[in-house]
Amino acid sequence: MKKAAIVMDNGFEELEAMGPIALLRRAGMPVDLVSAANTDSVTGRFGVTYSPATPLKDYDFSDVDVLIIPGGAHAPKLEANEKVKEVITEFYNDPEKYVAAICAAPTILGHMGLLEGKDYTCFTSMNDEFGGTYKDQPAVVDGKLITGRSAAAAIDFAWAIMETVLGKKHTDEVKASIFTL
Repeated sequence: MKKAAIVMDNGFEELEAMGPIALLRRAGMPVDLVSAANTDSVTGRFGVTYSPATPLKDYDFSDVDVLIIPGGAHAPKLEANEKVKEVITEFYNDPEKYVAAICAAPTILGHMGLLEGKDYTCFTSMNDEFGGTYKDQPAVVDGKLITGRSAAAAIDFAWAIMETVLGKKHTDEVKASIFTL
């Protein structure tokens, strides 16, 4: 089974984290919470604390298939964190792994030069000349890169991750399990 890790610092956007965590776990995919603040819990923008989290310095990404980066006020902290950027680069360069970023988080990838030549989305007002093609869509997949536009797109972003990594058939089964009364 594929595995995901979501990297967060204090101030992350709760919807952008919880949507993917809940839906991917519902699909049977383990999702580990990793604290870029190197603490055993992480508190979001609106005071929701996720625990337990594994401190980034202690986390082993070797068996992780998908790196998920939610947006929010923590984005500048993530971008300033050299270890976070190192992990992003490793996932981006590994043909067997995926990078998924939503809202403000794709701008980190853009500043790192990783959106060049790629289709992507991000929080619209944060879009800049990243060398790729911005798409005004809730979620965009370009190969191993999955991006989401905003908190309002958190569910579409989660479906895009799920379909890309676990396949359409499995995703459709999970969708049916929550849409059927």
